[in-house]
Amino acid sequence: MRSFFYTLIVLAILFISWPAIEKQITKNNDSPVVYKLQSSLEQIKENPYISEALDNLYASLSQLIGSDETATDPQRKNVEKPALTKPAEQAFSIHNIELQESKQKAEQILGTPQRSSYNEYGVEWHTYHTDYQNFLMVAYDKNNQVAGLYTNQDLIASASGIKLGSDRNTVLQKLGKPLSQLRKGLVYMKLQTDQEYDMFMIDHSYVTIFYDKHENNTVTAIQIISNDLEQEKPAFYAEASEQLKEGLEYQLFDLTNAARVNHHLPILTWNNPVKETARKHSADMAKQNYFSHTNLRGQSPFDRMKADHIFFTTAGENLAYGQFSSVFAHEGLMNSLGHRENILRPEYRFLGVGVAFNKESQPYYTENFFAK
Repeated sequence: MRSFFYTLIVLAILFISWPAIEKQITKNNDSPVVYKLQSSLEQIKENPYISEALDNLYASLSQLIGSDETATDPQRKNVEKPALTKPAEQAFSIHNIELQESKQKAEQILGTPQRSSYNEYGVEWHTYHTDYQNFLMVAYDKNNQVAGLYTNQDLIASASGIKLGSDRNTVLQKLGKPLSQLRKGLVYMKLQTDQEYDMFMIDHSYVTIFYDKHENNTVTAIQIISNDLEQEKPAFYAEASEQLKEGLEYQLFDLTNAARVNHHLPILTWNNPVKETARKHSADMAKQNYFSHTNLRGQSPFDRMKADHIFFTTAGENLAYGQFSSVFAHEGLMNSLGHRENILRPEYRFLGVGVAFNKESQPYYTENFFAK
C-alpha cells in the first residue's frame, strides 16, 4: 500500500511538471536527456506555485499512509508503558521516580532527556519520552536530586491508589482539603476554587492534581514540586528573561504533543517562522495591555501569518495569559473547548509558540497551529 501511494506521488509530480519538462527538452536539443530533466526539475522546485501544490499533495498522501516525515503514529512503535510500583517513601511517584532521588538513578530508569529548558523555578525541566509516549518532565536541584516532576500520561502511582483517570471526588476523599492559598514571603495568594486543579501540601511538597472537565472531572495530570524548590522562587511569577521565554515556549510545545499522543493523534513539528509570528503577537498584547486574537490594528491570526509569508491551508490560534507556567497554561487550554479543539485537530502538522512578559512578569502565550 505504501509503495502504491509513493508511485502515485511520482506520477502526480510528473503530471504537474510535464509542461515545464517538455519545454526544457525542446529548448535544449543538444543537451543530454538526464541534464534536461534535472534542469527542468530545478526550475519546478523554484516555482512557488508548483512547489506549494506538490507540498499539499505530499501532505495529503502522507496523511493517508502515515509518512514519518509529516506525522508520527503513536500506536505504530508500540512503546511499552513501564510497570508501575507504589512509591516507597512518598505519596506519589511518576514513572517510578520520587522526589529526592538522584539524577543518576532517575536517568538509569529514563535514559537521556529529549530536551532541557529553563523553567519558572530557575532550574531546568528535563523532558523524557519516546515520540511523546511515556512523557514526563523532571527538575533537579543544585545537588542533582529530583525536586520536581510532571506528567500528563499514565505514569502515576500512589499509596492511596490515585492514578490517571481517578475522579475528583475520590482525590478529595483520599487527600483531604486542598490548599486555599499559596505563600511567598509575607504575601499570600488566594487560590481560586473554580479552577480545574487542586493543590495539596504532602510530604513537604506541593502536589497539584489537574482534572479534565471534558472527561468527567478525572485526573489528567500531576505536578509535584518540593517545598524547598517552591520557596526558592521569590515571587508568584518568575522574573522575565530571554532564557525563560524560550523555555516556556518549548515546554508548551512538548505538553501539546504529549496531549495529542494521549488522543492517538500525530505529533506536531516545531516551526520557527510561525513562532516569530506568535512571539510578535504575545509581545504586542503584553505591551499594549490587551488580550484578543484580533490585534489593535484589526489583524486576525490569519492576517498576521499571511503578512509573515506563512503558507497554510488550515490554521488556528490559542492564547493564554497570566498562568504561573506553561504547565498551568496548557492544562487551562485543555479545559477550554475551543482551545482544546485546536490542540486536538488531526489535520494540523506544525506549531510555533511565542511568549512575552508584561511589566509584572506575567507571561502571554500564543500558539499558532497550521497545515500546508
